[in-house]
Amino acid sequence: PIEGRRHDSGVLAESNLLQQMQQPLHIPGGGVYCLYGDPAYPISQHIQKAFQGAQLTPRQTLFNTLMNSARQCVEWEFGEIVQLWAYVDFKKQQKLALQPVAVYYKIAALLTNCRTIVRKGNKTSKYFNLDPPSLGEYLQ
Repeated sequence: PIEGRRHDSGVLAESNLLQQMQQPLHIPGGGVYCLYGDPAYPISQHIQKAFQGAQLTPRQTLFNTLMNSARQCVEWEFGEIVQLWAYVDFKKQQKLALQPVAVYYKIAALLTNCRTIVRKGNKTSKYFNLDPPSLGEYLQ
């Protein structure tokens, strides 16, 4: 984990994620994988963010609306993890330098995903109209 006061773009640079995304990926139609980030991230071939300004075109406004609703779904998952496993809400419970915070959070995410599979989905899977994999597929 990284301290919350660190700037997102600095954390991104340290993660080497953009360098890893430079590796060739096979996408039907020859597209490029990219991430959708908040305004703190720099735009690049692999990072997109909302269009800004007062004079957006209808197409830009639609893009922002669709991407923000998808981004909100990701926030639902973070909220579900903290709701189910209150101990991983490190703002209230964890001691960053004294406990394996990342391990606790990864375990909570794994258990949350298993719960989602057993319950045949959650709010996010319903939103995207996707069925979760079987437990066997997920745990491979």
